[in-house]
This record gives sequence, structure tokens and C-alpha cells, in this order.
Amino acid sequence: MAWLVLVLSGLLEAGWALSLKASAGLTRLGPSVSFVLLLIASMAGLMWALRTLPVGPAYAVWVGIGAVLTAIIGMTSFGDPVRPLTIASIVLIVAGVVGLQLAGSGH
Repeated sequence: MAWLVLVLSGLLEAGWALSLKASAGLTRLGPSVSFVLLLIASMAGLMWALRTLPVGPAYAVWVGIGAVLTAIIGMTSFGDPVRPLTIASIVLIVAGVVGLQLAGSGH
């Protein structure tokens, strides 16, 4: 259950990052409120998951999900540049998170 909460919290991390972008420096009310609510929910999920999961792998999964999803949405929806090095870096993030799990750090 903790891993499921952690994954959902990672998805919320991408949500607050994208809301922060949409808020234009917290000058737009709707996206600013969304940012705060998603940030609180994401941190609460991370906090809850860390009660039972080891901090290193759990934090890597949380950050990895947020970073990869935010980067992909940025490229597909906001015109962020898509370059071979960008794609390779995303693959390396995923590989690193998977590697931590396969090494047994998450168990």
C-alpha cells in the first residue's frame, strides 16, 4: 500500500510543478490554489509512505516519477525542446529508479 501511495504522490508532484508553471509566478489565482493543494497532498503522501519505506529508494521513486512526468508533459504540451540528450536523460532517471528497486534497496 505504501508504494501505491508513493506512486500517486509522485503523480501529484508533477501536478504541482505544472500548476506552478501555469500560475505565472503565483499571480494567477486558480493555478496558484491548485499548486498549493497538490503540493500539500503530494507531501502528505510522501510523508505517509516514508513511515514504512526506506527513505533513499522511496524519495528516488517520488522524485523520478515527478521529474519524468513533468518533463514529458512539458515536451508534449508546452513546447519544451525534445532532444536526444533529453530523452536519454529521462531514460537514465527511469533506469536509476528501477535499478534501486532491483538492487533490493526498496525491500
